[in-house]
Amino acid sequence: MKLPQNSQELLSNLEYLINQTYEVEKEFKELKNILNGVIEFLPQAIWVIDKNKNIIAQNSKASNLSQILNTNENEIEINNKVYLIQKSALEDKTIISATDITEQKRNQRLISMGQMAAHLAHEIRNPIGSISILLSVLSKKCNATEIITDIKQAIFRVERIIKSTLLFSKGVKIKPKTFLVSELKKELQNIISYYSYTKDIEFVYFLPDIEITADFELLLLVLQNIIFNAIDAIEENDDNDGLIEIIYQKDDEYHYFHIYDSGIPFENKNILFDAFKTTKTKGNGLGLALSQQIIKAHNGEITLSKNKKGFSIKIPTFI
Repeated sequence: MKLPQNSQELLSNLEYLINQTYEVEKEFKELKNILNGVIEFLPQAIWVIDKNKNIIAQNSKASNLSQILNTNENEIEINNKVYLIQKSALEDKTIISATDITEQKRNQRLISMGQMAAHLAHEIRNPIGSISILLSVLSKKCNATEIITDIKQAIFRVERIIKSTLLFSKGVKIKPKTFLVSELKKELQNIISYYSYTKDIEFVYFLPDIEITADFELLLLVLQNIIFNAIDAIEENDDNDGLIEIIYQKDDEYHYFHIYDSGIPFENKNILFDAFKTTKTKGNGLGLALSQQIIKAHNGEITLSKNKKGFSIKIPTFI
């Protein structure tokens, strides 16, 4: 049966309209996928809320932070992270974003703490210097050797804290020079003799006569910080003795220093390099943070050892 002309045109137009609807739906899906991709790409957690407070879009970063939607605060702390909350109205929709500002907050706190610590260090340095001079005079006039040794060790500890604090607050600038790795051994042995400990600790060195270009004083400071941490870990152990190994290795690209110890395991590996945080009864939480700064200034890296309990340091052969 042949349809009237008008019916054919109507059918043709209807077919065209249906096809256009499919095309529009296809383009809408593509646009929606692009929009979802953009939202997912953003570094912030994002929600899009309708007027009935229903979530009509969000990215994966927002999926575990739903409690943010119930706060009117500009900042909120969740799982030890700080988020900056921002809201923007778009017709009958509301866009909410949560930006992780934990690192900025941490840096602000570190700057404030560093400034305060540097001020205290300056105030302490002068009287400590005077005590050291008076102690030298006293040691020549009396035989209280044991007491004088204890005082010297205490002064050494305070001076080390002052030096680390001032260096950390000012920032690390290296002055590389070429020297033999073996030169570090004598200095380390002398420094360790000023550090107080009660256990019978064996120190094993493999620091050969190989040239290295680095900042001698700062590298020495890194090694002594790690060794002192190792001594403290052995002191907290139940054993009456302990072992600390300082081992050097080299390949075409890097110098390696491995410092192993038989002390107690690390309590919290996540905060080892965080400034002013420590799980030890001794220390101010600056040693490893400063050590990391120094090694980074050498374009190197300091990490936990994979083989034994301890640390591994690598420094490029060419700085």
